[in-house]
Amino acid sequence: MTTTRRTLLGAAAAGLAAPALAQGAAWRPDRPVTLIVPWAAGGSTDQMARIVAAELEAAIGTRFVVVNQPGASGSIGTRNALEAARDGMTWAAGAAVDVGCYKVLGLLDTQLQDWNLFFAVANVNTLVANPQAGIRDFGAAMEAFRARGASLAVATAGVSSAGHNMMSAVRAATGINYRHATYDGGNPAMIATVGGETPMGAVLLVEAAEMIRARRLVPLAVQSEQPVTLQGFGEIPPITRWLPNVPAPLNYFGVWCPKGVPQNVVDTVSQVWRDRIANSQRLKDYAAQRAAVFAPLHGQQAHDEAWKMVRQTAWLYFDGGTARVSPDTLGIQRL
Repeated sequence: MTTTRRTLLGAAAAGLAAPALAQGAAWRPDRPVTLIVPWAAGGSTDQMARIVAAELEAAIGTRFVVVNQPGASGSIGTRNALEAARDGMTWAAGAAVDVGCYKVLGLLDTQLQDWNLFFAVANVNTLVANPQAGIRDFGAAMEAFRARGASLAVATAGVSSAGHNMMSAVRAATGINYRHATYDGGNPAMIATVGGETPMGAVLLVEAAEMIRARRLVPLAVQSEQPVTLQGFGEIPPITRWLPNVPAPLNYFGVWCPKGVPQNVVDTVSQVWRDRIANSQRLKDYAAQRAAVFAPLHGQQAHDEAWKMVRQTAWLYFDGGTARVSPDTLGIQRL
């Protein structure tokens, strides 16, 4: 077990000692709660959110309904959660780095500190190729980018997606160019690469795992400092083998509701995170099967861990010319 995995699991276990909610103070909704997934069905956010929704239902006794509302790099569904009544009945799901960078991109007037954060897993980015593309490793991909440039398409879930962030980091480190082919989620981007619409895709490993195991996608590299082992396939090399200076912070995924909801909503879900999510076998199995990191964090610790990737990604956007707002004006300093 890596140091990072031990740290995350230990932090979650420590929370089990927290006192239970006072009698009568627990949040017990009298109607179904809406959990907005701002991406298409089948992608990493959708997969994670449906497991979390089932765990919340079992713990709280109220149905959590997952609703897919894709568009504008996840900002449409997130906006709907942000603008809903502050009663705890509407939540959003996704990657924390997106919420932390929407304002930088001019997509949505919100920042990480505006939300009550509850994380389930941390995901790893990967660059994959269609087997017919003839690209067998990341080195070959770099040769193809240098030779073909903007005529070589890479599928991603859109601007601010994990895959696009990965490609932005690669471009910043190497100066290569490519054609950005955007889709309404990681699953559609992965399917486009499997189907040959694009020769390569930059998505999350959890989204590509099944097709990698089926040998319908070739994993070229993961955005990690160490190799990642995928069950049923084997080891996938880290991008740092070719590009030692490319950053690889953890990409945290979870659910959140805006600050300003009743305190018993936050307290109840925090208790569920300590008692149930931190011990969820379904989430542990999901992480193990798809080479993700089980990361049941919440509150200030979740904010502080996610902030690392927000800082790195916000400045990637700025340096790459896609930022609408300078990160330093939002209190986001360079690493």
